[in-house]
Amino acid sequence: MRVKKTIIGLLCALVTPLAFAQTSTTTTEETTTTNKPVTETTTSTTYTAGTVTTYEPGKTVVVKSDEGPVSFALGTAAHIVTTAGKVVTAPLRAGQKVRVYYTGPTESRTVERVIVED
Repeated sequence: MRVKKTIIGLLCALVTPLAFAQTSTTTTEETTTTNKPVTETTTSTTYTAGTVTTYEPGKTVVVKSDEGPVSFALGTAAHIVTTAGKVVTAPLRAGQKVRVYYTGPTESRTVERVIVED
């Protein structure tokens, strides 16, 4: 009887780990992405040359050109320099000859730089 119980106990001890063994499942997911077509935008810089009629530092400059007065909004990125490339620290004065370089259409011109001509 004792031998029988020992054999049954050993069999249970061998079978128990198999009963509680975990199985693993591997799931593979495949995703497909489509690329949107790339739109290329080209911007060109143009300029207007003339004389300053009105200037509000950091806000606007009005230049009288061959086409009449043209108003430009000055942002924080606009640089005012001389033809030699030196930064102008004094405010622009009426009558100064300038060349205003800007990008964008007429209704939303962005001033890149103003060159004060000698």
